[in-house]
Amino acid sequence: MPGIDIRICVNGEWRDLTVKPYERLVDSLRERFGLTGTKVGCGEGECGACTVTIEGKAVLSCLTLAVQANGKQIRTIEGMRRGDELHPIQKAFVEEGAVQCGFCTPGMIMAADAMLEQDPDPSEDKVRRTLANNLCRCTGYDKPVKAILEAARNLRASG
Repeated sequence: MPGIDIRICVNGEWRDLTVKPYERLVDSLRERFGLTGTKVGCGEGECGACTVTIEGKAVLSCLTLAVQANGKQIRTIEGMRRGDELHPIQKAFVEEGAVQCGFCTPGMIMAADAMLEQDPDPSEDKVRRTLANNLCRCTGYDKPVKAILEAARNLRASG
């Protein structure tokens, strides 16, 4: 089957690649670019482990074909860092002890990033609704919620 040429911007860098029509974005990110922070959990859009942002919106990369990302900007957990420094959301997850096994953490952070772009001062209820799309068996969600609210405060303060 012939490939399809696409151009995507991954973590600020434009890349050209040829993909199969049925190739999932999660597979392109992990296998072609080595961005393994984006996890493959259920592969059915139920767990949120594969969450990335496309044009600032949280999407499930296991349900997104690579061709659907053509011409768009994608950010993965690896693109969150600012040089050698963790992004404020990542930092808050560490400081609040919101990382346990870590499998769901990248998806939660990416979902939080998209939410905070739209609403820099979310209520606890809104944070919980945002995280409802991310399956976590370790944290009980309390620490991730606290981390996201703390990150929101820090981001607003740094302006």
